[in-house]
Amino acid sequence: MKKIILILFFLSLSLFAELINEYPSQKLIDSKIPIVDIRTPGEWIETGLLKGAIPIMFFNENGGYDVREFLTILNQKVDTTKPFALICRTASRTQILSEFLSAKLNYKVINLIGGMVYAKGKGLPIEAYKR
Repeated sequence: MKKIILILFFLSLSLFAELINEYPSQKLIDSKIPIVDIRTPGEWIETGLLKGAIPIMFFNENGGYDVREFLTILNQKVDTTKPFALICRTASRTQILSEFLSAKLNYKVINLIGGMVYAKGKGLPIEAYKR
């Protein structure tokens, strides 16, 4: 019985979730859908940001995070009633965060598969991070 309830719970989350997984592309950049880079400031300095990306750190250098602080900043910089994309280095962090935001808050999230590694490999435009 517990297994059935648990399965139904997870199925209900996926019914409301609006999570899309796609690769970073010039088409996405041109669409003006906000792209939020959740990496650390050190990573932004080291590799730059995908053109037009909004830097909002989620996981710090030690793997810690503050959901409330992140959501406060996110909601100040992005209209979360509309689709927006998340990017990190390889998409491992954004996969976790995207699933949470779509399932728990019903945000329309695009998880950018392959992250900045993929974007740089495809020659997508990168901008220097400006503090």
